[in-house]
Amino acid sequence: MRKTFKNVAALGMAAAMATGALTGCGSNQTAATTAAPAATEAPAATEAAAADTTAAPAAEPAELTIFTMSMPNVEDFETNDFTLYLEETLNLDLTFVTGSRDDWQDKLNMIMNSDDIPDIIFGVGPDIARLGVKEGIIIPIDEYMTEEYVPNYIKLMNDNGYSMDICRETDGQIYSMVNINDCYHCKYGRKMWVNTEYLEQMGKEIPTTTEEFIDVCKAFLEMKPDGIAVGGAASGWYTRVQDWLLGAYTFVPTKSSTLAVRDYVVRDQANNNQMLSVATTDAYKEGLKFMKELYDMGALYDGVFTQTSEQMKTLVNQADEPVLFFPAGTISDMISSTDNAELYRKYAPMAPIAGPDGTRIAWTQPNYGVSAGAVCITDACEDIEAAFRFVDFFYGETGDLMSQYGAEEGTDWVLNPEGKKGLSGEQALYEVLNVYSGEAQNHDWQDVGIRVAPEAYRLGQAVEDGVDPYAPEGLELLLFNASKELQEPYAFNTDLIQLNELKITSEEATDIGTIAVEVEKILVEDEAAFVRGEKDIDADWDAHVEAMNKAGLQQMLDLYTAAYNR
Repeated sequence: MRKTFKNVAALGMAAAMATGALTGCGSNQTAATTAAPAATEAPAATEAAAADTTAAPAAEPAELTIFTMSMPNVEDFETNDFTLYLEETLNLDLTFVTGSRDDWQDKLNMIMNSDDIPDIIFGVGPDIARLGVKEGIIIPIDEYMTEEYVPNYIKLMNDNGYSMDICRETDGQIYSMVNINDCYHCKYGRKMWVNTEYLEQMGKEIPTTTEEFIDVCKAFLEMKPDGIAVGGAASGWYTRVQDWLLGAYTFVPTKSSTLAVRDYVVRDQANNNQMLSVATTDAYKEGLKFMKELYDMGALYDGVFTQTSEQMKTLVNQADEPVLFFPAGTISDMISSTDNAELYRKYAPMAPIAGPDGTRIAWTQPNYGVSAGAVCITDACEDIEAAFRFVDFFYGETGDLMSQYGAEEGTDWVLNPEGKKGLSGEQALYEVLNVYSGEAQNHDWQDVGIRVAPEAYRLGQAVEDGVDPYAPEGLELLLFNASKELQEPYAFNTDLIQLNELKITSEEATDIGTIAVEVEKILVEDEAAFVRGEKDIDADWDAHVEAMNKAGLQQMLDLYTAAYNR
């Protein structure tokens, strides 16, 4: 059992938000990212002690059921050390219902149509327009956004100038609370990793163009005929290799933050902010031809269209080390720096490759870091006070720090480590002692739940002078350098922009729901068919565009436009 939480030094504005694990940045990626003020520099902590609201004395005992996303490196929420600490500190009995990264949306939808609705939806982005505004299963919480119910949350929002309107839906009511994860390396999360030992054996450099990429793949397959030159997965945190490869031809967005489907809709700044789907453009068509060339030569693994990120992880870690290139937001999601350190060290991040016309785009998103939909309360909850007692903990001074690394100060983390600097180059705001591991453990929640971590604070994590980026404690530096040096120079160099969340009405959500699903189905199926050669890219292209239009693509674009203008 964790020891009772101790009062900590006041940390100022940014330090009122706890840090988060850099490798867990994708846990709320389906929750929409909304515009937010730029993070300010975090002041150093003062010497004055502050009353800690994170662990305020609990009221009456209560039972709560929580739906959240599970991760392979968290063994069991029910018996996890941090869960036990929460239960003891807050006088709660917590029951968890979970879905994985790959299936949580389906599981949540099924549960919300059953008689066993959870009290709290936590750390994922549910369809609030349908489940809240339209159906009333998720309840409005405006009246509870007070210091009586959520003192930590109110302080957080006020100190940082965040408006409650971030979470206000089209009916004027608030149905959720924010997730703050202004993670620098997540802004450039679409990373590719390459086995540099194989490159050395082939006498090749890390490729910088599509032509060089093809050449390296050919050489690899000649050297290792049974190998996989280019891996990937259909689901996971930036594991879709198609999206990375297409960056040599056009900007490819992530799933829609508004409709939670893959429709490739972007905002074209050069054309009066007109909405368009990249999947109907000539640039995308040329990118498909590049991927087909890779597929036809046996370089692009067929499993990229179907397998999960966990299946890809198993593949990458096979004893014969079969994979040359693989995409992942962080290498630690695929290879353990402790249990498979030798293989881990062989892979290096690489910059985007340039296409035939010089296009070279690293994915990014404006106003990254603040998301609506992180916490929702359902109409099944009989103890609202207890629900917010649980939720508000995570918005306290060290709530997120404890959930990510463990509840014990001095063992799991320390504040204001003397003489140490963060990635920002300034005095470190905290040092993590219980370093992140991708392997299963039962001490903390690491990658799951909500995040309360602005960029200035995240960059305030202590980094030892001369730390080995490939050591477990060097992961933050590895990802920071990969983002700063290899990706940031190629971001925002396109007129096509990723859309943040656009608030839509319940009627709009109903009208567009079937269309969105059908557009995604056509896009995903045709993409695979074109690359596999099941459809001819030139001969069947017009039919692809026509099918998208018949499915209602223009209606979807009109919806995005109306919501954006509104």
